[in-house]
Amino acid sequence: MQIRSTATAEDRDVFVSTVDVAFGHFSATPDENGGGVWWAALEPDRCLLAFDADGRPVGTTGSYAFELTLPGELTAPAAGITAVGVVPTHRRRGVLTAMMRHQLGELRARGEFLSVLLATSAEIYGRFGYGPATHTQRLTVPRHRAAFAAPRAGGADSGGTGSGSTDRGSVEVLRRAECGDVLEAVYDRYRRTQPGALSRPPRWWALGAGQPPVAQAPRYIALHRDAAGVPDGYASYARNGSELTVDEIVAVDDTVYTALAGFALGHDLVTEVLIKHFPPEHPLRWRLADFNAGQIGNHTDWLWVRLLDVPRALTARAWSTDGELVLDVTDPFLGEHDRYLLTVRDGKADCAPTTRAPDLSLDVRDLGSLYLGGTTPSTLVRAGHVRAHHAEAAALADAFFRTDRIPHCLHWF
Repeated sequence: MQIRSTATAEDRDVFVSTVDVAFGHFSATPDENGGGVWWAALEPDRCLLAFDADGRPVGTTGSYAFELTLPGELTAPAAGITAVGVVPTHRRRGVLTAMMRHQLGELRARGEFLSVLLATSAEIYGRFGYGPATHTQRLTVPRHRAAFAAPRAGGADSGGTGSGSTDRGSVEVLRRAECGDVLEAVYDRYRRTQPGALSRPPRWWALGAGQPPVAQAPRYIALHRDAAGVPDGYASYARNGSELTVDEIVAVDDTVYTALAGFALGHDLVTEVLIKHFPPEHPLRWRLADFNAGQIGNHTDWLWVRLLDVPRALTARAWSTDGELVLDVTDPFLGEHDRYLLTVRDGKADCAPTTRAPDLSLDVRDLGSLYLGGTTPSTLVRAGHVRAHHAEAAALADAFFRTDRIPHCLHWF
């Protein structure tokens, strides 16, 4: 089997055609500007094609160059793995394993230390070292039960930044085609403060690659502006019969999110409002007069994370607790096993090989799940995936990996 990058326009056509065969679908035709399709933003030098002994294309995988927001409002480059597929005639012959190993080697050769993906099947990517690091869900609220309760906290009208604060901004309704540049700017402001968020490079917006509102499908945009008139949030939505479906709400804080959600929940001519990608543990349900009116559904994994260079990854994020933690990390897919001393001072870490006795032993996939702070080490200890070597180890690790904000990712790729 041969695996090589896609270097020409012809290679890209073969790549897209092979992905279509692998997934059993037909890709749409791009518009006159070469956009409007999911693959418009593919980066040819980061895409791989696998060929069998007869020279037939049998597998694909690619990656995008993203930035990932880490705990502490820090950002780091991350390879976003995409279009992973094997044609039906060549499955279970080692094609996928060979491609993933080849790809990880290329990413390391580029100097990249983080890789992320969206998993079509939770059973596939763990064996390649990826662990689920963020989750998402849907919130459905019947229109007639959508009233907000008055905030009960003292001083709630003083203009703070929490959900109970009074919104002093305004909402304007636009069409998606009228405000692409504004959406891009607001999203970029939001993603730099939200752990787990990925960048949306300008070419994605320009080419309409992805799902709404990146894709230029007909949508209404509820654009929120602060008291000074500066855009600081938006909701992308469409009415489908009696249901108002919100693709995503992007907001710089809880007050703006609540204002945009309130706009959607107060929309006439609908009986139900569905908010996709509702962040776990978001306080919006507590704002409803009837807490049970907001029904959570489709809770699922979203962004999976893999560490390609453990010391670089661990020193790239901020930490909540000063001290020392020894991690014994196994990477079965790449055949690696190392032990690291993580030393944190003033929220910044140093990570170096050590021979000290470990506090925790874990698979690199589990370290990926812990990395953004969305899962606690003690949870994985209780699940039997992580080994705590002494009675205080799990609690110590929980303190280290704790974050102020639960990670969440909106971006589809």
